[in-house]
Amino acid sequence: MNLRNPPKIKILEALGAIADGRVKLINEEECEVISSEGDRKYKVILKGSEVYSDDNGTKFRNYVGYPIISCLMIKGLLSFNEKYSNALKGIPWHKLNEEYKKYEKVEEIVFKISSERGISRAELESFIKTIISQIANLHLKKIDI
Repeated sequence: MNLRNPPKIKILEALGAIADGRVKLINEEECEVISSEGDRKYKVILKGSEVYSDDNGTKFRNYVGYPIISCLMIKGLLSFNEKYSNALKGIPWHKLNEEYKKYEKVEEIVFKISSERGISRAELESFIKTIISQIANLHLKKIDI
């Protein structure tokens, strides 16, 4: 099954996960991503255009979840910007998503935080657009393991 492009916020969340040191390459095809609260570990498998992750977005909603995005960035298969990543460090993603229940509201908060840290919304929006395009070009397919 082809995976859909992710919600924009998932790219920001992937950048934050990298800055927080929550993304670990296990081997050439496997990655581990720790949730923002540290209570879950997501297993990510990357085999060319075939991917697996046990995060909810990938597993149940059939879009490319942030664990896959962060692993693709770490492996150099998607663009990465350390400055943007550092501006998203330490954001309590799960807490915000639970509290506000809408990605758009959480996005506003995250853009405000990044702006206070010196990265404009326009810069991040442009980067998000680039990543969405790169993801689309990868034609990722969900596999079961």
